[in-house]
Amino acid sequence: MNEVVKYPVMETFTSVQGEGAFSGVPSFFIRLAGCNVGCVWCDVKASWDSEGHPKKSVRELIDSATASNAKVVIITGGEPTMHDLNPLTTELAALGFRVHLETSGTETLTGHFDWITFSPKKFKEPLEEYFSKSHELKVVVNHESDLQWAENHAKRMSPQTTFFLQPEWEKKERMMPLIFEFALKNPHWRVGLQIHKYLNVD
Repeated sequence: MNEVVKYPVMETFTSVQGEGAFSGVPSFFIRLAGCNVGCVWCDVKASWDSEGHPKKSVRELIDSATASNAKVVIITGGEPTMHDLNPLTTELAALGFRVHLETSGTETLTGHFDWITFSPKKFKEPLEEYFSKSHELKVVVNHESDLQWAENHAKRMSPQTTFFLQPEWEKKERMMPLIFEFALKNPHWRVGLQIHKYLNVD
């Protein structure tokens, strides 16, 4: 198993997926450090700087994932596509894990994934490849204008994509009614919630 390649890791933890199509599914999360987007409302700003976080080998991450007892591993960030994910995802797949990615799509995709959640941000234009390769489009709604912005992106996605509109947590009371009405008028969208925050877990 690869012990040479190492990744800057902000944290690893076992919880349930709190967002999107796999909400409620027990999962092992690998949050890689480093981000080139810098959303002003980001709730994990500590992940932006890759320096200052421990670097862990593929073996260390695999051992932690195995010990978690979860069957799904979610690679997130920060922006995880800033790193070459081939070594990590190859080993995870070989051991039978279902491997998911959460990304804003700003860097070339590497690695092999069973599910890609594409969450583009206004702060940095995503790469074209994510519109055809992703399984899920998740747009965080921070302002009313984000709804039409989301719809413009939805039109570029592949036909099998699942669509979610999710309110920015600090503005959920104001944004949720807008999302609700928009989804009723545009029923290809689902209303997204961060259920882990309601459960008060990671």
